[in-house]
Amino acid sequence: MSKTTDKKYKQLFLGLLFDAIGMLSFAIPFVGEFSDVIRAPLSGWLMTGMYKGKIGQAAGVVTFIEEIIPGLDVIPTFTIMWFYTYVFKSAKKQKTIEV
Repeated sequence: MSKTTDKKYKQLFLGLLFDAIGMLSFAIPFVGEFSDVIRAPLSGWLMTGMYKGKIGQAAGVVTFIEEIIPGLDVIPTFTIMWFYTYVFKSAKKQKTIEV
């Protein structure tokens, strides 16, 4: 595999892991919601570290908001960002122009 492909799947694995950890707060009633106060800034920072540029910064803000608001932990923002970066955005680049 190429370095690009390795990085791609490493980010997918980390994204799934971070989303699973974020969803664990539902497992412990009340205590889990307080843990989001710590997890929200950490998630935003991790997102901006995984995805560089303005897209990563925007995703970091979205992740922070998603984690800080109670009940929204079920949204897999890291996985959604991975799909946006490697599936949807890549599909636009590969458009063929017919003459």
